Amino acid sequence: MRITVCLTDTRPESWIEGLRAALPDAEVSAWTPDAAPADHAVVWAPPQAFMDQQPSLRGIFNIGAGVDALTKLRLPPEARIVRLDDAGMSVQMAEYVCHALIRHFRDFDGYAADARDGRWSYRKPNVRQDFPVGVMGLGVLGQRVAKAVAQFDFPVKGWTRSPKQIEGVQCFAGHAQLDAFLAASRVVVCLLPLTPDTRGILRRETLQKLHGGRPGGYVINVARGGHLVEADLIPLLDDGSLAGATLDVFETEPLPADHPFWRHPKIDVTPHASARTQREESIAQIAGKIRAVEAGGDFDRIAGVVDPQRGY
Repeated sequence: MRITVCLTDTRPESWIEGLRAALPDAEVSAWTPDAAPADHAVVWAPPQAFMDQQPSLRGIFNIGAGVDALTKLRLPPEARIVRLDDAGMSVQMAEYVCHALIRHFRDFDGYAADARDGRWSYRKPNVRQDFPVGVMGLGVLGQRVAKAVAQFDFPVKGWTRSPKQIEGVQCFAGHAQLDAFLAASRVVVCLLPLTPDTRGILRRETLQKLHGGRPGGYVINVARGGHLVEADLIPLLDDGSLAGATLDVFETEPLPADHPFWRHPKIDVTPHASARTQREESIAQIAGKIRAVEAGGDFDRIAGVVDPQRGY
């Protein structure tokens, strides 16, 4: 069995070493344009040339949760994309979202500004029942985030393409219930996969419906930059329709130095840091899935196989 590793902007040596240790019977190597055909690939944002030169691939194992960089490529005819289920990312995502939410809810930025000016200030506490949190996307990461937010006694809403039932979460599904979900949510957290249906879903039309159209809505985007129509955000912040935003992902990354998001007082920017891939956990998960496929000869026995029609 041959495994090739192609990781854009990531050094492959540690991944190769880990995969060799986890799969001692496999031949594991970094991809080069003249590499021999492989059975499986471990990838992050590979070029189209990689796919074109590896026509025999059966499994393409992505080292992140999002697979939009793969679904836009022409894939080998028999290849199946497999994403990570978690591998240590869900707890990081829950930490990040809860931090952003509580910082806004408790107005810690305001206290920090007062402290810098030497002011001992008082702010009237907000009421949790007035801050329902809507989580868009209830996969592994979304469910972990929703449950973490609920632990702080915020009302939690959830929206997905198809109906789900999650204890402690009021669930909405499909385009028919999107407006009701937005109206019921004061803070929206985007954890959707990026597909043609979800691209641009955070735009003026939808963001104005947050909180029943009342001022005070807040946006946390930790999914993909393509979910947000960037040109629509700042006008909504400036006219008071939205109270603020925490953004970890952007249409162009790294975020250009002259981008207005860097300097806007109501936007907090982080550099795609909400959940980093944990290499050891990811290698163990990928190796386990490869062993299962090789033992059974198909992909039906493993989790995380991407539906090419849905894009996730």
